[in-house]
Amino acid sequence: MFDNVYERKKVLITGHTGFKGSWLCTWLLRLGTEVCGFSVNIPTNPSNFEVLGLKEKIQHIVGDVRNSTQLLRAVQEFQPDIVFHLAAQSLVRRSYNDPTTTFETNVLGTMNVLECIRQCPSIQAGVIITSDKCYRNVEWIWGYRENDILGGEDPYSASKGCAELIIYSYINSFFRDGSRVASARAGNVIGGGDWAEDRIVPDAVKAWSQGKSVVIRNPNATRPWQHVLEPLSGYLWLGSKLWEKNSMAKGQAFNFGPGASVNQSVIQVLSSMAKYWPGADWKVDQIDGNNQKESTLLKLCCDKALNLLNWEAILPFEETTAMTIEWYQTYYEQGKDHMLRLTNCQIDEYSSRASAEGLPWALS
Repeated sequence: MFDNVYERKKVLITGHTGFKGSWLCTWLLRLGTEVCGFSVNIPTNPSNFEVLGLKEKIQHIVGDVRNSTQLLRAVQEFQPDIVFHLAAQSLVRRSYNDPTTTFETNVLGTMNVLECIRQCPSIQAGVIITSDKCYRNVEWIWGYRENDILGGEDPYSASKGCAELIIYSYINSFFRDGSRVASARAGNVIGGGDWAEDRIVPDAVKAWSQGKSVVIRNPNATRPWQHVLEPLSGYLWLGSKLWEKNSMAKGQAFNFGPGASVNQSVIQVLSSMAKYWPGADWKVDQIDGNNQKESTLLKLCCDKALNLLNWEAILPFEETTAMTIEWYQTYYEQGKDHMLRLTNCQIDEYSSRASAEGLPWALS
């Protein structure tokens, strides 16, 4: 897969202990990659990184992307071929409570990663992951394109918009003829192994596993929900394309999300998951005294990824929720010893599905 770019390559992942980072580590290991992770902590308990036993399978470095000296030392010692930057403060509500850490991590951290790419000749490709919330959301009904206005009202969204401006500056100032860099923006990601606070799926399965109702705030908020393997396939395909000598992906920003028809509300997500979880229930509590604004409508236009990379999401919404619930049910009913096998099985099944549908990243 991915034109065999990752076999026997050295790949550095920042934020490897997080939800998406741990899935990315697992997939790269299946591709024969030597993986090094750089992360400040284990962000949740439980943790997908720990459940999958990844600490013993990769080079695990504890460090803060805000510390340029720490990060540069790790990069120079590992000498990666490719870098995926996922480290972030990724929660909107937490950004209101701690805007300083949010801006420092998401803005200064991104700049430090770009500086490392600039200073380390071994790095031939860098995929910098930001967020669909980097756009200034005016809640229109069509999807945001990569050339739409950046920025946001909450600290998290604003920090991601700032990160994109820094990426654009570095690409045009330092990477025209050197290391190849692109940014990736993904919509709301769900899947097994996410235990972050204030996310609908982790909140639901935690409650349901204890026989409780999950409390939701914004039942009608809609998002372009996608399984975690969808954007990861985009990130990996983008990284492999950047490896090419004269890649059209060089210096570009790409949205990775589902088709325009996949834009369900929170209630629709819960209803779909509840089909596979007996006794699942929820209640709405829209009273929130902190006046922290959260967007209610957000979707992406992914035509650029389709046209330049020949990438598209392939999982119908019902399959996305079914795979997600299968993972959590296995964890709660059978324990963590079964989770690496199931995670690898879901990666293989998704890859086979993509190959059958003729997506070039999945074709050998």
